[in-house]
Amino acid sequence: MTNTGPLAGIVVADFSRILAGPYATMLLADLGAEVIKVESPGGDDTRTWMPPVREGISTYYLAVNRNKRSIALDLKDEGDRALAQELARRADVFIENFKPGGLDRFGLGYDAVSADNPGIIYASISGFGSGEKGRELPGYDLMVQAISGLMSLTGSPDGPPFRAGISVFDVITGLHATIGVLAALHAREATGEGQHVEVNLLSSALSGLVNQSSAYVAGGTVPHRMGNSHPSLFPYEPLPCQDRDLIVTAGNSGQFRKLVDVLGIPEVADDPRFARNEDRTANREELRPLLVERLQTRTADEWFGELTRAGVPCAPINSVEGGVRFAEEIGLDPVVEIGPTGQTIPSVRNPIRFSQNAARYDLPPPSLDQHGDALRLWLSDPSLETMPPSDTEDLATDDDPQDPR
Repeated sequence: MTNTGPLAGIVVADFSRILAGPYATMLLADLGAEVIKVESPGGDDTRTWMPPVREGISTYYLAVNRNKRSIALDLKDEGDRALAQELARRADVFIENFKPGGLDRFGLGYDAVSADNPGIIYASISGFGSGEKGRELPGYDLMVQAISGLMSLTGSPDGPPFRAGISVFDVITGLHATIGVLAALHAREATGEGQHVEVNLLSSALSGLVNQSSAYVAGGTVPHRMGNSHPSLFPYEPLPCQDRDLIVTAGNSGQFRKLVDVLGIPEVADDPRFARNEDRTANREELRPLLVERLQTRTADEWFGELTRAGVPCAPINSVEGGVRFAEEIGLDPVVEIGPTGQTIPSVRNPIRFSQNAARYDLPPPSLDQHGDALRLWLSDPSLETMPPSDTEDLATDDDPQDPR
């Protein structure tokens, strides 16, 4: 295995679990960092989050743990705690998502780690920050979807609030953590000094709400549920065709004119009620039936082809299977196979492409403590500066049920 990724040589001590932290460390691993996943003897909680499964293994766990090596350490055990502290001393990056201050009692808080390793980039992920009022709150994505206001924006106007179909703020927070780590690594190049990077789900949520949070902060407007409608654009929603709905978006007047030309109603673009985006948005109830009347004369797939050729943004509403298949059709190669021949684990490709460096897919998600013996040997011997080579053993299940950390 030759690691030529842009982060080759960077060692990441991953003390995170569940989603936000492991997603961030997987992205770093894909880009070449050597990520050591430190788990409790019970393992990462997501090992038990099933169904769905692949060969008895949680697909949730598989989603965010490739390219890592696992070591199981009981931080209450003196010997294991010493190994964890040695890993922190040797690492370039330390990522954790314990409750704020939760690692202090193990000598693994930022102050203790940075005292031994002044160049460490120490990233802490929490639910609600490290302040006095937020530090004790547990950080679950669904809580933040509720408390941030996202659920108040999701669902039908006359129906109940809904959660997003994924843990969207865990993912956004993981991305923010990755950006923070990379920025801090860049700063270290200039100063030689490490620093503490903090991100939390609620701050990431409010940032990720973009135009909706800005509507309140900058405009004094409290957004509300509009179903699939957009507060500032029309058309920008599903519209019914002969057989099913098609997403139709016209983000500017040029796209709108192309849309009505293809639909065979070009005069609509010259109607003063629909001339500008502000007009179309204000008069959406008058415009919608004009568009629907034409769209219902053909199937969604027929309109998708014709509108796409004309440069009108539109899309069918697929299942996840359909989304993967469409990515394959247009050449994005969304699925990679990781592991030895005959024992590979399918995984979703890292979305970043480089002209000079490729993302790596060397190691399938590890079984619990899969690399523990080699890593213990490395951490126990100060003369071994080079990390032992990675193996490519297939991911195996554990016999005993795992307890959450």
